[in-house]
Amino acid sequence: MIKVDISNVWGDVSLPDLLAMEKEVFNAHMTLTEGTGAGNDFLGWLNLPVAEPTDEMIRIQAAADRIRETSDVFVVIGIGGSYLGPRAAIELMQGPNHNIGKGKGNPQIYFAGNGLSTRHWNELCRLLEGKDFSIAIISKSGTTTEPAIATRALRWMLERKYGTDGAKKRIYAITDPCKGALRQMATEEGWETFVIPPNVGGRYSVLTAVGLLPMAVAGMDIKAIMAGAYEAKEIYNIRSFENPVWLYTAVRNLLYRRGKAIELLESFEPGFKMMGGWWQQLFGESEGKDGKGIFPVTAEFTADLHSLGQMIQQGERNIFETMVRFAPPAEKYTIAGDYKDLDGLNYLEGKTLDYVDEQAYLGTLAAHVDGGVPVITMDVGELTDAKLGELFYFFELSCGVSAYILDVNPFNQPGVEFYKRNMFQLLGKPGYEKKV
Repeated sequence: MIKVDISNVWGDVSLPDLLAMEKEVFNAHMTLTEGTGAGNDFLGWLNLPVAEPTDEMIRIQAAADRIRETSDVFVVIGIGGSYLGPRAAIELMQGPNHNIGKGKGNPQIYFAGNGLSTRHWNELCRLLEGKDFSIAIISKSGTTTEPAIATRALRWMLERKYGTDGAKKRIYAITDPCKGALRQMATEEGWETFVIPPNVGGRYSVLTAVGLLPMAVAGMDIKAIMAGAYEAKEIYNIRSFENPVWLYTAVRNLLYRRGKAIELLESFEPGFKMMGGWWQQLFGESEGKDGKGIFPVTAEFTADLHSLGQMIQQGERNIFETMVRFAPPAEKYTIAGDYKDLDGLNYLEGKTLDYVDEQAYLGTLAAHVDGGVPVITMDVGELTDAKLGELFYFFELSCGVSAYILDVNPFNQPGVEFYKRNMFQLLGKPGYEKKV
């Protein structure tokens, strides 16, 4: 079980404050699990975790094995939850530089269709030169602008390289089971397909084929990931403050009511950066509506302490932090001595890097708390595939409960459409003409 430490928030929150929240958290948790709240037609993610592999998971693993055998590169096309979840998982488990040295048998994995940068596209094209590759198209509709543009281009590249029939064997569609342009395209072209359940929204879809296929191609154990999520589903159903989900959601909402409108999620692991991006969309899109919501921000420590540290320490007191910690890896690095000691580091000789990291964490924690910033600490423990599944489910459940405490619908995103409407008008998309 993930441990949540709230001992460094007591200057802003009192025990009576927390105890007074018990009924609110209970009701929010009940609203979520009983399906009586707004957006209750998008609760399918609650029951995605399974103890044993499903037929869909078996097909996903078989497809991943084929991709690994035949491809130097696997390109995942999607935007928002369709790419943040799998990318977060792969980078957390294998590091930001996971593609270096990979090829057929253990393909490089790149992500496309998540932006409109020509430079980024040109870079991907260079990376694909001379490589065997396959693609997964992830979209419920198949008409979202960014992934649709990437799909057209990459499909053409595959057909030019392998012919129409050969390309079909290298294209996988992850989409709605019945409707949408991508479903129609996949049916007509004969691509293998996997399902995004209609009752699962994009930002809650990481434990569907959306996340599982890329993770399996990366060589991760999707059975263990789902088993970890299944265990989380069971252990985080406790209806008391013994449940770390309850502690996290109650304290963050109490801090929000006391003017702490920004949550800074950080880890001392560079590989956590994309997990922070996934968390940012999950909470930002779920809570940010009706003039409410805690603004989610992420940081990588210690690197960002050299850029954000001053603001955190002495800036406006409208933030709180959630520090995510992991147990150190089994393989240690010990700092060596230097006979000249020109850098003055011989006092660290014989100490391990994770020991120095721990002292940096403790020093940062003490400084920020002394500076008036409440800090929630989240101890994840050993980083395994099963723990990854637990972490995803922990944040999803926390988000659903927290949004209902805020009294907003956790599963819609009406504000996202405004920028799209303006963009479509400027591009001249049929049906979006400006009214005179």
